[in-house]
Amino acid sequence: MALIRGKATKNIIRGKQNKAAGERFEKMIDQALRYYKERKIAVINKTPEPMKLIKSLGEGKFVACFAKKAQVDFCGSLAGGRAIRFEAKQTDTERFTRDRLTDEQMDDLRAHKEMGTYCCVMICFGIDHIYRIPWSIWENMKTTFGRSYVTEKDVKGYRVEIKNGIAMLLDATANEGYVLNEV
Repeated sequence: MALIRGKATKNIIRGKQNKAAGERFEKMIDQALRYYKERKIAVINKTPEPMKLIKSLGEGKFVACFAKKAQVDFCGSLAGGRAIRFEAKQTDTERFTRDRLTDEQMDDLRAHKEMGTYCCVMICFGIDHIYRIPWSIWENMKTTFGRSYVTEKDVKGYRVEIKNGIAMLLDATANEGYVLNEV
């Protein structure tokens, strides 16, 4: 019983740590998106999770559940009119597996990429090691890296610089130029 309780406690703590790290990553993205919007470089919004109302509890409170599988996290427009879509994921492990995106999210990114939208996956290892992986690299991970996961070493050329506390999500990376200049 003590072993089960100890394991359960560790899992609860790990879950809370993962949630906090994910929320920090999302706040970093929000801050970056405000930066780009203020400078009229891009307008990108978080996609709200579709919810289905189950029961009203009154006073603005309710019971709800997710209506369908998650959509891509962020969608918007870049200066000049090009669309952008990206999914954002965080991990405290040493690898990111391709299947962290649902089939629906991958289908969405694939379809929008075919229409000329700039699509990518923003990943964060730990607290602030952020990488902008172009959709074509993520989708073809097995061919590119020989396996269905990436490590920080694999994606080092896609590292997003942090300047003055702001993640420069759309700025140039070593392996990929500025998002605004890409076709």
